[in-house]
Amino acid sequence: MKWMDSHAHLDDRAFDVDRASVIARCAEEDMGILSIGTSLASSRAAVRLAKRYRTMWATVGVHPHSAKSVDAATIMELREMAQENLVVGIGEIGLDYYRDLSPRDRQRAVFSQQLNLAAELKLPVCLHNRESTEDLLAILKEKAPSHRGVIHSFLGDRSLADQFLSLGFHLGVGGPLTYPKNGALREAVKHVPLNRILLETDCPYLTPVPYRGRRNEPMYVTYVAEEIAKLKGLHIEDVASQSTENAIRVFGLEL
Repeated sequence: MKWMDSHAHLDDRAFDVDRASVIARCAEEDMGILSIGTSLASSRAAVRLAKRYRTMWATVGVHPHSAKSVDAATIMELREMAQENLVVGIGEIGLDYYRDLSPRDRQRAVFSQQLNLAAELKLPVCLHNRESTEDLLAILKEKAPSHRGVIHSFLGDRSLADQFLSLGFHLGVGGPLTYPKNGALREAVKHVPLNRILLETDCPYLTPVPYRGRRNEPMYVTYVAEEIAKLKGLHIEDVASQSTENAIRVFGLEL
C-alpha cells in the first residue's frame, strides 16, 4: 500500500453520486482509506464501507458537536461496533469550542467517556480540537498514558506540536498545510519528525491547493505530501511510504 488517507468522511452525501468511483480511483493508486465516524449513523456507515471495500477501515465515535445526544445506549452501541474486525479506532472525538453546538461541560464528559471506551478496548483515538486546546490538553494529560492515536487536522504552531508529541500522539496533516496564510503550521510540520505524521484529507472538507473551494477526496493527500516533501527536503515517495507506515502502526492495520 503506497498511500493512506487516515481521515475521510466518504459516507458524506457529497459522495452519493460517485462514491464507488472515488474509492475505485484510490484502489488503483494503492491507497488505503480510514473512514471516520462522527455519530452513530455515520459510524454505522463507516463500518458498512469498510466491510464492502478491501482498501478501507473504520473508526466509530461521536463528534463533540453531537455530545448532547450521547447517552448510555450510545456508548453501548459504540462498544459493540468497535469490536468489528475492520474497526480500528475510536473517533472522531474531542472538543469544539468554536461552534459550541453542545454544552462545553457535556462535551468534556462525553470526550472522557469515549476515551475510557478506547482504553477499555485498547484502541487508538482520532481527536478533534477546535479552540479548545487548554481543556483538551488537561484531559489528555490525565488520561494519555493509556492512549495512542492522532490529533486530527493539526493546525497549531511548533510549541503545540511539541506538547501533543510529548504525550505520545501523532499529528494528522491535511489540506490547510497548502494554504498561503498558514506559515506557523508549515514551520511546525517542518520540524515534526516524519515518523509522527499521518496524511489525511478530512474529505469532503479542507480541500488542498490547487483544488481549494471544491469537494475534497482521498487522492488529494498527494498535494499535502508534496508540500511536506518541500518543507523537509525529501522526495514525495519518502513522505508517502513513511506516513503510510505510520498509519498502519498507529491503527494496527492488517493488510
